[in-house]
Amino acid sequence: MITLEQQRAKDAWEKSHQYQKEHSNIAKSLPALIMNSGLMQTLAFCHEKGSKDHHYADVAKALRQWLCGRFPKLLHHDDFTSFMQDLMGAEPQDFQAITAEAFAWLRWLRQMTAARVGGA
Repeated sequence: MITLEQQRAKDAWEKSHQYQKEHSNIAKSLPALIMNSGLMQTLAFCHEKGSKDHHYADVAKALRQWLCGRFPKLLHHDDFTSFMQDLMGAEPQDFQAITAEAFAWLRWLRQMTAARVGGA
């Protein structure tokens, strides 16, 4: 049985397979955005940016997919609208757990993406 950290690492590694430097930059910036603005505001920002820049959409989708897999009873679909509605309906302690998990997974994505892109 693999640990949760190994699961995060594996998922981030697989999702970053075709990422470019732009993805790496976004992965590096998202934790600070979440800390300053909150998870929902950051996802909304990525959604808006993703309409013009697929790099934001790619990273945000990967994060939503991971979180849906980790919290299947709370987050039912990884599409933006459904995901946001589920977050809006989450209990405060569940929302905090989801946000903490986002930070934990993004740490791995940041590292894996940088390794794949060549230390970008």
